[in-house]
Amino acid sequence: MPNDRSDSSAKAPEPSASAALAALFSEEDRVRAFAAVALGAGDAAQVARAAGLSAKDTAGALRRLRDQGVVVSGRDGGLVVAHDRFRELARAGRPAPEAAQDPSLTGDDGPAGIVVRTFVRDGRLVRLPARWTRKKVVLRHIAEQTFAPGVEYPERTVDEKLRAWCEDGEVDHVTLRRHLVDLGHLRRRDGIYTRPADGARTDTA
Repeated sequence: MPNDRSDSSAKAPEPSASAALAALFSEEDRVRAFAAVALGAGDAAQVARAAGLSAKDTAGALRRLRDQGVVVSGRDGGLVVAHDRFRELARAGRPAPEAAQDPSLTGDDGPAGIVVRTFVRDGRLVRLPARWTRKKVVLRHIAEQTFAPGVEYPERTVDEKLRAWCEDGEVDHVTLRRHLVDLGHLRRRDGIYTRPADGARTDTA
């Protein structure tokens, strides 16, 4: 007799962290319990009173919230919201610039690689070096990892790509774009930007 059931030994793909978080807050009890903790309820009894839940429902909701790491015990032992967990999920959900795959961030211990790793972390520009020679190294790295030579990019696309580098950093995308143009890493004409081949680039610095 044929077996119409799916193979129970095959594992279903694990949901992403963001999908798991969405599923977590799909239940009203968990939302109410989380809101109670966010508003200052420090233990299960306080959560139950603030959220209007039974002790059993409160225990179940808090268990799931703890399992997902969004509610933890604070320094005083009371329940607190794990804000770092949400920041971690937000970073995980953002597309990383191509520089995250650049070997110079992981394996190159030469001077240029060390400079890049100092000022570019997790595929994002932390800040620009104050020393001009180091600044040029970082800007060249960003240009090479972001734009292909000879390809035409509208200004909107350039800004979108550079914003990804500037998230959570000290430099805005407009400043970064200006530096790339000033150094000749990008050429601008009628609102269209192109990155010249290395041999055709003129370093104006």
